[in-house]
Amino acid sequence: MSTGANESETVGTPAGDARITWYRDAEPSRAVVAVGHGAGGGIEARDLRALAATLPARGYTVALVEQPWRVAGKKLAPAPKTLDAGWTALWPALEKPGLPVVAGGRSAGARVACRTARELGAHAVLALSFPLHPPGRPEKSRAEELTGAGVPTLVVQGGRDPFGRPAEFPAGTEITEVDHGDHGFAVPKSAGVTEAESMAQLTDAVVAWLDGMFG
Repeated sequence: MSTGANESETVGTPAGDARITWYRDAEPSRAVVAVGHGAGGGIEARDLRALAATLPARGYTVALVEQPWRVAGKKLAPAPKTLDAGWTALWPALEKPGLPVVAGGRSAGARVACRTARELGAHAVLALSFPLHPPGRPEKSRAEELTGAGVPTLVVQGGRDPFGRPAEFPAGTEITEVDHGDHGFAVPKSAGVTEAESMAQLTDAVVAWLDGMFG
């Protein structure tokens, strides 16, 4: 298991400075898994920390990406176009290791990864807690963003996510359910599942999916 970040780098974008925190293992890596945060938090989210702690030892470099608004200490995320511009501008830094790049993110970050994947040449998309619709508003579907990614896409979704439960996703979606998880993959104590167990369910699914692509 990876013990911590190898390095952090600042990347200038039209929206301001972004930050990439790299997690690598001593062994050669097969791909870069770049993961952005959501609109309500940063890279300290439990699922992003779990990926950074687990994937490097399994042969995948993890790049946790902080959007410029978050680096600047602002509390509210900007419009989707600004998020996409920031992600697009830092993409060359993610490609610098010379490895295939899997574009990923949680919530709003997953939407960014889907919207830009084809244009940037992402190898695949990892969508964590994809916000299929606003809570209680299933008619406001964002399914087209997900299905329009144009590359292999894995959705990892909490079983009780109010932004879209697994059964609500379009037929044919490759999806892994984190049992009892909410939008942040928090699990109630009554479920009898620890956070470590639910995060292992998440990381095991991601590793299996990556291994299926990269061997």
